[in-house]
Amino acid sequence: MSDSISSRRRFGGALAAASLAAALPAHAAGGSRRRPSPMTLIKPPRLREGDLIGLIAPAGHTSDDAIAKAVANIEGLGFRVALGSHLREVHGNYAGAVAHRLADLHAMFANPDVKALWCIRGGSGAISLLAGLDYALIRAHPKILLGYSDITVLQLALLRRAGLVSFHGPVAGSTLSSYSTEHMLAVLMDPAPRYCMPMAMENARRAAAEPHFGIRTVHAGSATGRLIGGNLSMVAALAGTPYGADFTDSLLYLEEVNEAPYRIDRWLTQLDLAGGLQRAAAVIIGICENCGPGHEDVSLTLDETLDLHLQPLRIPAVTGYSIGHIRNQLTLPVGVRATLDTARQTITLLEAAVR
Repeated sequence: MSDSISSRRRFGGALAAASLAAALPAHAAGGSRRRPSPMTLIKPPRLREGDLIGLIAPAGHTSDDAIAKAVANIEGLGFRVALGSHLREVHGNYAGAVAHRLADLHAMFANPDVKALWCIRGGSGAISLLAGLDYALIRAHPKILLGYSDITVLQLALLRRAGLVSFHGPVAGSTLSSYSTEHMLAVLMDPAPRYCMPMAMENARRAAAEPHFGIRTVHAGSATGRLIGGNLSMVAALAGTPYGADFTDSLLYLEEVNEAPYRIDRWLTQLDLAGGLQRAAAVIIGICENCGPGHEDVSLTLDETLDLHLQPLRIPAVTGYSIGHIRNQLTLPVGVRATLDTARQTITLLEAAVR
């Protein structure tokens, strides 16, 4: 941003200036490609027992049974529930038209009684909300947003355009385990300056029968950076857009489900072409369920496919971490600094994710 633009905007206050900076594309003035300006993170207020949680469906459509399960999950954890006005809408495969889903999301951020937004599921369609999101509203009313899978695009956009820390973790309709619940509540409710998260022992036990649940260290070491990533196809879909992830010096975590190895290869190649995995401080691949060869006559395995991209790197790289479309999954605060230790098989948050 030029000095003249900056001076004209200064009277508008720090909030307006920050929102403008967040909206600038990575290739701003002068035609030269450069990294987005760093933004001060906004951390949402912590959750407290009895808080009101907004239940929303910003992507795929849901059902009465799924809503009942999500409400039971939320109330079972000691919170209260506010249902989105359009939660039961259906528009094709989506939970209502884009305008309906945006209205629910904006209403939950604007409602002072709602302390967090919990997505009932992923699915598809969240990417259509990005251009219509009111980032200034969200920035002015920061709250926890929790989910995974298709919700990845919302998390990356909120970080890039609003500087808001959101949370890659269970959806409200998940079948929660003690492992996922323990780490989710610790991250959302306890603003500890340091929090170490080991991988789930139940996932390790499953590895005997299902090898993709096992942890594999491709390159050993320790690395520190901001946690960035999510569902692989969604991270790839945003590459090259104003909402995409800048994973320079980050702990880049990726996971996928129900995709053939050739698709995994395509999306990882896209990320390499768009920015280069080697720019990350480390690469963490989660547990990719049902991602082996399918109907193809000849195919690489999942591990062989991942190694095409991980082996050439000179940074720590691992697979099989407790991230993804699995019951025993971690909750990762998007944008918060953390350390990966491949020897201890841990991810340690180096700052509180909430305030």
